[in-house]
Amino acid sequence: MDHDPSQHPSGKLPASCRIRRSVDFARAYAEKSRAGDAHLLVFAARNGLSHPRLGLSVSKKHGNAVRRSRIKRLLREAFRISQCDLPSGFDLVLIPRVNSAALVGDYQKSLKRLAWKIVRRMKDDGSDE
Repeated sequence: MDHDPSQHPSGKLPASCRIRRSVDFARAYAEKSRAGDAHLLVFAARNGLSHPRLGLSVSKKHGNAVRRSRIKRLLREAFRISQCDLPSGFDLVLIPRVNSAALVGDYQKSLKRLAWKIVRRMKDDGSDE
């Protein structure tokens, strides 16, 4: 199955590209493969699939439900746009930094850079096998 975001009729992120189960989140956190910058903290774990999947964790520190939902929309859009440029076969859990005031472009740049940084580090550590 092709997971090209441009192929989805509504332009939405398909459910197959999202992490929803707490077991999958726990696996990404337990892997302890992470990288961060001023906008994002990204955790990654292999998922055995041919495409990356997205998980979001936006805490109440970010504000009320309206603000948290807006941040989640921005992060999903950044993932959707960048999906083809991200390493395949990884679950990526994104945690936005509080008070970063980032926009889609900021999240997109951070996501690409941090995801590849984690993958390179995993390969260097030999945990990629």
